[in-house]
Amino acid sequence: MATSRLPPATLTLKQFMRRQQVLLLYRRILQAIRQVPNDSDRKYLKAWAREEFKRNKSATEEDSIRMMITQGNMQLKELEKTLALARS
Repeated sequence: MATSRLPPATLTLKQFMRRQQVLLLYRRILQAIRQVPNDSDRKYLKAWAREEFKRNKSATEEDSIRMMITQGNMQLKELEKTLALARS
């Protein structure tokens, strides 16, 4: 019997797509945080974002991951609105 060349922890297509969504969200949040003018606020938000993503790193249930992505997108929009108001 031939053995598979894939590593044992290979992601399914659905898992791969969710992972890409999470990584994109993380990058977008960090990009938004870079626009925060106050250095201490920026450091706090960066640490907060990093901790939130680390805390949920082991999540495997599809519905909870989808819910966390939705919540993250809402928080990102709120941060972007706040930054836009601060600039005006």
